[in-house]
Amino acid sequence: MIKTIFAATALLAATVSPALATDSASHTFTRDGETYTYKTIDKGDHVLISGRRQSGSAFELNVRGDQVTGVSGGTPVSFVVPNAQAKLTSSTELAFR
Repeated sequence: MIKTIFAATALLAATVSPALATDSASHTFTRDGETYTYKTIDKGDHVLISGRRQSGSAFELNVRGDQVTGVSGGTPVSFVVPNAQAKLTSSTELAFR
């Protein structure tokens, strides 16, 4: 469970990078030897992050405000990241400038 939450947190940290746009394009990063491919979609009231680990495990995270909830590898996850949604949506605004 801790590893799942850590992986989900790592995924969120990678997606809030200002270099990434919040859109339907695929993004990839590697953490602890595992490669993740995902898409982010701004749904207005929340941001949806969905994808797969190289090992084949799927994940889907909903980011609403500071709260991140979803499923990673079949395990429910829920954690708080300060200003998570704002960071994701501000990346989009920067990318369009």
